[in-house]
Amino acid sequence: MSASVRFTKGHGTRNDFVLLDDREGTRPLTASAAAAIADRRAGIGGDGVIRVAPTASAAEEEVRALADEAAWFMDYRNADGSIAEMCGNGVRVFATYLRREGLEAHESFDVATRGGLKQVRFEGENVAVDLGPWRYEDPETGADGIDALVHLPGHEPFSALRINMGNPHTVAALPPSIRLADLDLSQAPLVNPTPAAGTNVEFVHIVGPGHIEMRVHERGVGETESCGTGIGAAAVATHLWAGDLDGDQPWIVDVPGGRLRVRLLPDGHVELTGPAVLVADGTLDLS
Repeated sequence: MSASVRFTKGHGTRNDFVLLDDREGTRPLTASAAAAIADRRAGIGGDGVIRVAPTASAAEEEVRALADEAAWFMDYRNADGSIAEMCGNGVRVFATYLRREGLEAHESFDVATRGGLKQVRFEGENVAVDLGPWRYEDPETGADGIDALVHLPGHEPFSALRINMGNPHTVAALPPSIRLADLDLSQAPLVNPTPAAGTNVEFVHIVGPGHIEMRVHERGVGETESCGTGIGAAAVATHLWAGDLDGDQPWIVDVPGGRLRVRLLPDGHVELTGPAVLVADGTLDLS
């Protein structure tokens, strides 16, 4: 990347990102640059870094193929610089930036990600995003909805379900006797079977019908205050376990960063709705 680049800091329920404006598509983002930018002490700081680029300029052929349907590509990297397929909170922040900059003018439009097209829709101060279809990480998962164990120091293994939302998630159900606040997520939980590409891990408490609370440890980042695709995965898993909602009645999901709404759509897609805020702009000297 060149020495100077425009940036914007934004967050979705305190899941924060640095957006780099590369609307000409001429400044590819390296892993080392992303990690340096996301560093909270030596850089700007964030849970991830998003490059705003034309879809036609993407390095991946499968992303470039989406250019006729989505003008802009959300080139997303985790805080450690590793590439991620997409991010449910990040795509809402990305869409908010496109609207503010006049790069998109409609209330609803598509965004290109490594996880495919994501349709966003503005609802006042909130942004809804179709995260796409969910699927079992293991197609042979049984009817009990349990296909993994999650290990944390000081606790018996938690039963869990692996859900793919375009990126991998392992959702662990907490018994009523264990409080979310008591979990130590300073280190990555151990998941069995061990996923080759890593996984995000969500810990879920059922608050009531259609209402859950969760904490999340994201691969390549650590614990974050919110994770959009993880919130979707948690709602799907809890619905499979509890089955206490009919139709597209929304789930309410509380995370440390705030509250979001999830709808499980009839076509198997998952829609996430919540706020997205742009908080600062500046120029970053990468040298």
